[in-house]
Amino acid sequence: MSQADLLIEVARTLDGAGVGYLLTGSFVSSLQGEPRATHDIDLVIEVDMRAIDALTGAFGAPRYYLDAVAARTALGESGMFNLLDTSTGDKVDFWALTGSPFDVSRFARRIAVEVFGATVVVSSPEDTILQKLKWSAASGGSERHFNDALGVYELQVGALDDGYLDEWSARLGVANLLARVRSAAM
Repeated sequence: MSQADLLIEVARTLDGAGVGYLLTGSFVSSLQGEPRATHDIDLVIEVDMRAIDALTGAFGAPRYYLDAVAARTALGESGMFNLLDTSTGDKVDFWALTGSPFDVSRFARRIAVEVFGATVVVSSPEDTILQKLKWSAASGGSERHFNDALGVYELQVGALDDGYLDEWSARLGVANLLARVRSAAM
């Protein structure tokens, strides 16, 4: 199973279980901006234990590894768990939706797009940029995350909600990085 097939199968599994999700991270920044290789798929999911049952039912051993106990614990603590395709090494990181204002906002703004012949729910381009800038700042200035944000900005400029970007970059403490993105995009 390719990484794209894995994404589609996970999205269908979550949709079938009625669990809301949001594709984020490098996979979505590659869809909205400059493509690059990544070995993981990042999904924010609603804290809903039905997700664990659906995922363990669809992705069983020995082809896949998913620790259901760790997954339940992670969802209960607003943490993270993962699913591993043992034949390819591809990984899906599931992040529990938190009650933080930014998480609530970006989850509410998610959009459905056609990807690889299927409908997948992704973060808005603005939220992809902001999350990448957040990760850049949190990792001590990661150029990889910064460049992902820049790639999305460059491809989406003119269609972006600048007021939303300004408000949230200030609230998240990454306004300086957003200014740097805008400067680099000129």
